[in-house]
Amino acid sequence: MKICCCFADIPVEINLSSDKSLSFFQQYVSTEFLPKFTISVSDNEMQKETANTDLTNRISPAYLESLAIQRKLSEALIDYDTILFHSSALAVDGQGYLFAALSGTGKSTHSRLWREMYGDRVTMINDDKPFIHVGEDEVRVYGSPWDGKHHLSTNTSVPVKAICILTRDTTNHIERIDVDEAFAILYQQTYRSKDPLKLAHTIDLLNRMAGKIALYRLGCNMDPDAARVSYEGMNHE
Repeated sequence: MKICCCFADIPVEINLSSDKSLSFFQQYVSTEFLPKFTISVSDNEMQKETANTDLTNRISPAYLESLAIQRKLSEALIDYDTILFHSSALAVDGQGYLFAALSGTGKSTHSRLWREMYGDRVTMINDDKPFIHVGEDEVRVYGSPWDGKHHLSTNTSVPVKAICILTRDTTNHIERIDVDEAFAILYQQTYRSKDPLKLAHTIDLLNRMAGKIALYRLGCNMDPDAARVSYEGMNHE
């Protein structure tokens, strides 16, 4: 089955092995544009994805196919100045905020605190793997169907105001940091190609991104006030 989807404003043709995978991509199906490239995955490529998940005994072929497509799509989008960035991304009043951290730190929980505190002002862009396009004039975050265990995402995009690196602490505090302090975690949370040229371009994109947006480090607990501290800290200017 062939479908055309639009990711980060790039139309892509995807060859699906069965219609069971269609529902996963339904929100991103588009027939308005001619695709820039085509993605197909083999059975062998799908099986290789079992090494990247701890759900081996409960995995469906459709899920494996989606993982393999994600990998190929992430690889291809680098050429369009777009990267897959592991984070929880939300928008408040049309501005994007991305929370990045080591696994288990509490990105999704912190995003939930923002939703509880700011209500309808908050739109979840993606709770796990949004795409980021680094343009000449702005950095923009886009939703994707790879949206984590809570399946929180929206097929929309907003300009990125800030990226906040989360750390656990007993009290809530936020500080502005520079690219040298942030780069290691930004690099770690970004899809990294094994192709040396694509990897070099990814590093260039990360440096360009960091030069265009504000970077913060948040020490936080799970109290609701953590949302207020982080929001006000990133909007104090």
